[in-house]
Amino acid sequence: MDQALVYEAVPSVGLPGYLLDLEKRAHKVRVEVDGQVIAESDRTIVLHEARLAPVYYFPRDDVRMDLLERGERETLCPFKGTATHWNIRVGTHLIDNAAWSYEAPLEDVRELEGYIAFYWNRMDRWFEDGGEILVPEPTVKPAAVNPLKDWLVNEAWDTKSTPELFRKLTDCFVNNGIPVDRFRMILRTLHPLLAARAYSWASDAPEIDEYLAPYSMLETSEYLENPFAAIFEGASGLRRRLEGADPQLDYPILQELRTEGFTDYVAMPMIFSDGQINVLSLATKRVGGFSTDELGAIYEIMPVVSRLFEAHYLRRMAITLLDTYLGEQTGRRVLEGRIKRGDGDNIYAVIWLCDLRHSTELADTMSRHDYLELLNEFLEVMAGSVLDAGGEVLRYIGDAALAIFPITDDIGLGVPEATKKAADAARDAVERMATLNTARREADQEEIEFGIGLHLGNVMYGNIGAPERLEFTVVGSAANEAARLEELTKQTGNPIAISERFKQCYPGELVQLGEFRLPGLEEMRKIFTLPREG
Repeated sequence: MDQALVYEAVPSVGLPGYLLDLEKRAHKVRVEVDGQVIAESDRTIVLHEARLAPVYYFPRDDVRMDLLERGERETLCPFKGTATHWNIRVGTHLIDNAAWSYEAPLEDVRELEGYIAFYWNRMDRWFEDGGEILVPEPTVKPAAVNPLKDWLVNEAWDTKSTPELFRKLTDCFVNNGIPVDRFRMILRTLHPLLAARAYSWASDAPEIDEYLAPYSMLETSEYLENPFAAIFEGASGLRRRLEGADPQLDYPILQELRTEGFTDYVAMPMIFSDGQINVLSLATKRVGGFSTDELGAIYEIMPVVSRLFEAHYLRRMAITLLDTYLGEQTGRRVLEGRIKRGDGDNIYAVIWLCDLRHSTELADTMSRHDYLELLNEFLEVMAGSVLDAGGEVLRYIGDAALAIFPITDDIGLGVPEATKKAADAARDAVERMATLNTARREADQEEIEFGIGLHLGNVMYGNIGAPERLEFTVVGSAANEAARLEELTKQTGNPIAISERFKQCYPGELVQLGEFRLPGLEEMRKIFTLPREG
């Protein structure tokens, strides 16, 4: 007679039962691949779990272990344990990850130790008592309605940001009686300065904390000795009971949590559709830890929760990439739909163009590494000065940079403000470069020389190029004149050349360098620069 064993380690609060039944079967069950019997047994255990199809577990003595090869894949079920996957090789036919086993199953399913299960759809044929069987229907337990799914339908979709989604997910756990006392999540990010964004919540500090993790974090012992690092490297996850006489405390964080009174810890991967691994962890102080019901309810909704976080991640990634490669203001315009050739506006703006002096000679005489380091130092000074003053770096043209300070307000008020920002940026660039050159001299390195041209005028600010390969930039005579002013700095011996039109709108003092003929133009122009300070 079949015997059903039902396990429930800790009563849950506010959640209906998560079905996890083990049924001992006396019927003879057989699986075949390519006509070969892979396993045959009248001692199988059938696992009935929530709304999943029943799974037959075979004792290893009744499995052709000579046809199985241990695979590299591992997965974590927070209430069954870590599953080791197996490949099946029959002749030249290899089936990857066709079976799995729990080498050290958790207490709720301890009877599965020494058993192996096979994926229904990766076996050719299944038989029970001599008759062929098909994949059975999923087990349904009407009483086991997951209340967390209501949150997915009614609230989760309406979140506007990652922190808000994390906040609502936390509230969902707490409001449904899941005894979470500490919840953390790390999402990898595509950002030139940040490796990841981390979010954390604790019952005794309920405000959501967002931490921007730099790449240097990846070299710290705090990260390397954390379960998160192992999961990022492909580990399936971690479940550790922290109470009792001899808990397994194989990471420093587990010892810390036990000291603080935590009783149970779960860390698991949250995988995006492209395979990117992110990590979340849950910990509780409740005696007995998390129940199967609670972890089962969370486990069921995680695929959908993962897609929700991925949607926010993709939008943030798009903004980050546009800000990084186009600039904040330009990126915003593209994100708003300015994506066709010709999309753009005629704007009035300060045009900034700077260039590295002697770049050809430097590139020919320096190693590639040293030259690239010098170029990056130069552009970091120039772009940093522009960005800190509120300007927008539009593009790098080899060893030059083009930037603008748009007139965003009323022209009568906006033009003086924009010219002041540009002049402040130029002054800041000179000061930063002086500091950098002092350090380079002390290191017996070449000093960096440069020129900056500043002009004010009308430009077209938008998309140009081939329909399939566009660039969002500024074009027009004002941009050309800024380039000619920069070229003139070689003649004047002063690193900054400013047009007369800029001077007429600038609220501060400028010094006239004289009258010069700009390259490519016939008429003479009055040229100005910033006064020396001190």
